[in-house]
Amino acid sequence: MIRLSAFADEAAGDFEGQLRALERNRIPYIELRGLDGDNILDITEERAREYARRLEKAGKKVWALGSPVGKAKTEDFPRQEKNLLHLCRLARIFGTPRIRVFSFFEAYDKEETVIAHLSRLVELAAREGCTLYHENEKEIFGDTLVRVQRLMDRVPGLEFVYDPANFVQVGEKSENTLPALHSRCRYFHIKDALRETEEIVPAGLGDGNIPELVRRIDADRNVTLTLEPHLAVFDGYAGIDSTELKNRYRFSSNEEAFDAAVRALKNVLKEAGYREIEEGFVK
Repeated sequence: MIRLSAFADEAAGDFEGQLRALERNRIPYIELRGLDGDNILDITEERAREYARRLEKAGKKVWALGSPVGKAKTEDFPRQEKNLLHLCRLARIFGTPRIRVFSFFEAYDKEETVIAHLSRLVELAAREGCTLYHENEKEIFGDTLVRVQRLMDRVPGLEFVYDPANFVQVGEKSENTLPALHSRCRYFHIKDALRETEEIVPAGLGDGNIPELVRRIDADRNVTLTLEPHLAVFDGYAGIDSTELKNRYRFSSNEEAFDAAVRALKNVLKEAGYREIEEGFVK
């Protein structure tokens, strides 16, 4: 079965708006990143407990914390350790063991340092009952196929999330990344992009080859797809990405852009032979 999750902060900055977006689009899970204008890292444990109560009341579950850990230079590692321990406490409150992380900026020539830092973070997370999931973000050490494979081979316990648009935007081709990484990634971010212009487009309309990503999923395996549309600038974008967000299509609101992204992904799933049920998509 394929389960759907989403960065609902792209639909609305306020948490109630995020819950409404999940409900109207029949998405049972959320990857928490921005809540009422604050990054997940800046949420106190007290606020987390209140958000957790609201999620339970709405019948939604947290798939992962979309943390910014590792979106820093290697010299900032002590603060990354401290941030991770706080996020682990939040993860317990939200009932998820998963925390998304990155592999440091300006670190292409610092492989040994990156490996040491990530290994330490994995160790810390494991002690707290959490698992770290590395995303192939632009301009970090693990932004290309070769360097992601290096992390896979050299950091035991680190898991991986595959982002097709990010690979496209650093010049990687899906015909290379999908065969090499698909079976080694535990879940997938759904964001698509055009290679020639680096513009973000709805799932299936770009060069990320999301239909092939879906086709490769074993129908008997439970897999989660987290929608990360990036079809419009949203509250908090500047805080998570310093690059210009290029979009091929225009929408009248963040809600419209988010809903369009959901429709596009669901169309890809249906064209692949899946049908929607309450829990997700099955063949």
